[in-house]
Amino acid sequence: RCKNLSVSFWNSYWMLPSDVCGMNCFWEAAFRYDYMKTHPSEKMHLAVVACGERLEETVTMLRSAIIFSIKPLHFHVFAEDQLHESFKDILEEFPYEGKVNYTLYPITFPSESAAEWKKLFKPCASQRLFLPLILKNVDSLLYVDTDILFLRPVDDIWSFLGKFNSTQIAAMAPEHEEPRIGWYNRFARHPYYGVTGINSGVMLMNMTRIRRKYFKNDMTPVRLQWGEILMPLLKKYKLNITWGDQDLLNIMFFHNPESLYVFPCQWNYRPDHCIYGSNCKAAEEEGIFILHGNRGVYHDDKQPTFRAVYEAIKNYSFGEDLVHSLLQPLERELQKTTHTYCGRVYKVFIKQLTKSIRDLYARRSKGR
Repeated sequence: RCKNLSVSFWNSYWMLPSDVCGMNCFWEAAFRYDYMKTHPSEKMHLAVVACGERLEETVTMLRSAIIFSIKPLHFHVFAEDQLHESFKDILEEFPYEGKVNYTLYPITFPSESAAEWKKLFKPCASQRLFLPLILKNVDSLLYVDTDILFLRPVDDIWSFLGKFNSTQIAAMAPEHEEPRIGWYNRFARHPYYGVTGINSGVMLMNMTRIRRKYFKNDMTPVRLQWGEILMPLLKKYKLNITWGDQDLLNIMFFHNPESLYVFPCQWNYRPDHCIYGSNCKAAEEEGIFILHGNRGVYHDDKQPTFRAVYEAIKNYSFGEDLVHSLLQPLERELQKTTHTYCGRVYKVFIKQLTKSIRDLYARRSKGR
């Protein structure tokens, strides 16, 4: 089911704070309304899989996607049945009619092997492997875990699709930057991509290419398509994999390395990039673009820098001034975390966020 969200286009602009709004909002709304009629934007498709206690975390991720993004977004939310009503109630309260649509889906696996897929790693984790087969009419898709936060427009990672060469079908970031602390290169009992493996928490896919491709593999000399290769891979490696579907993707791209576009670590910044000392140089230079709070760090006290960013975005109300209601309170909280390794580099957590806010207000002012 697809639903347009229910706050009017005009009201969404009058919700802006008075210090950046006033009559500017009237002219901005008029300009954008006219522009959208004559220049229909490409819609960006974002998918997430939510099970168990992940409702709040998923909603916070979706909020972060909305705040800065420019082109329209379509959310594909795969969730357990008992979460559907809650998602529906919350999503229909989101502002920006015409900019945000969503579709809710049940968790589904191939009937003949559903039990095997459900128990792989986490109950719903392997759902992402079947997205190219379920979303048959979607050409390209950004899949993210529930514990992702966007600190710059989704448009910017979406633009990597235009950088794919003729053989690339997906993009992910390395699992580690520093091999000395890498998991795959020290412990994996199966093939993996590159030096340290890849992390599938942020996965950009050209799904048309994925559906068409025939994959090299170590099970048969015959190349197999996406829907043909998943179950044989699971059967061969299920006793040797630790991280479930991510391990299967590593195996797949080990045999088909030409099919993967690798983006830098600031597009999938995790605790491992700072808890042993800062090892994501790109983030040090440009800031964090996408924050990935894996290992539950948004909900405990082990990594207070990550939790502070999560709480700031969760508590931000659409339409409030982003500087006074989000950025400044967040920086004050981050300054309290300097006793931790990640806290020592807390400025990388707000460097891009500051730029994203500045760019957003600049776009609004140009709409006068």
